[in-house]
Amino acid sequence: MSDSSTPAAPSARPVVLDVWCELQCPDCRTALEDLRSLRERYGDRLELRLRHFPLEKHKHAYAAAQAAEEALDQGKGWAYVEAVLARVADLDTKGEPVLLEVARELGLDAEEFDTALIDGRHLLIVDADQAEGKALGVTGTPTYMIGGERLDGGKSQEGLRARIEEIADRLLAAS
Repeated sequence: MSDSSTPAAPSARPVVLDVWCELQCPDCRTALEDLRSLRERYGDRLELRLRHFPLEKHKHAYAAAQAAEEALDQGKGWAYVEAVLARVADLDTKGEPVLLEVARELGLDAEEFDTALIDGRHLLIVDADQAEGKALGVTGTPTYMIGGERLDGGKSQEGLRARIEEIADRLLAAS
């Protein structure tokens, strides 16, 4: 309920940064520092959206993408993503049990994660993200989409945060 004597402040829409990522990718782990810096700089003026792009060369990436969606449903999506990326080497060597370990460590319902990985309830989201990424020209991770521009961090992440900030600043000034 609003007080009619005080006009509501206009709510500016945040700039959207789609982050095409896969949770078994060392480059995506490295990109976390840039994402943290962007969150710190822009707060709620920048909406970071995780988009899944599991690569065939990483055996557990598809399951990890599904698990990230389950974490999102349970209210700790980014915390889960960051925790799994911190354990890329474990995921490489130990496989999918790492996904359940991380869920437990974060206080999530690990049994529900296990069930979700079996029943495939998040397959459509992962498949849709991957298909959209391919249609947009995503070939590796991390790749960013902001203001209609694709920035590929799969080969090099040098200068990407500065470029994202430049685009975000321009879009925020225009709104």
